[in-house]
Amino acid sequence: MGIGDERYVSLTTYRRSGEAVSTPVWIVALADGRVGFTTTADAGKVKRLRNDPTVVLRPCDLRGNVVEGALELHGTGIVLTEGADDAAIRAGVVAKYGIQARALRVGGWIRDLVLRRQGTATVLITLRD
Repeated sequence: MGIGDERYVSLTTYRRSGEAVSTPVWIVALADGRVGFTTTADAGKVKRLRNDPTVVLRPCDLRGNVVEGALELHGTGIVLTEGADDAAIRAGVVAKYGIQARALRVGGWIRDLVLRRQGTATVLITLRD
């Protein structure tokens, strides 16, 4: 089972100071071995990735708790807002997480309208060997 098969993954990104910040995310595998997830375009993880694309992924639970000794994968993340990879990640999230993903999408549209936010982005992660 690969990291893309996990239900939740702890994504670690890095602040400008070098401090690590871990957040649980949904994750989907792409056909070529890369993985990705969706998030709000103005999320802290997006800002951190634009500054430092280094990421660490570890399987976790809904709250981000990682089991001691869990597999740790290193990679590089880029933020996307369009294109084939963006579409594949978005479709993968809906296929894997079903009604939960659809409900969050509707809630996101409402939130974006009310708060005049930037919408969603996808993050594409290339894992290192």
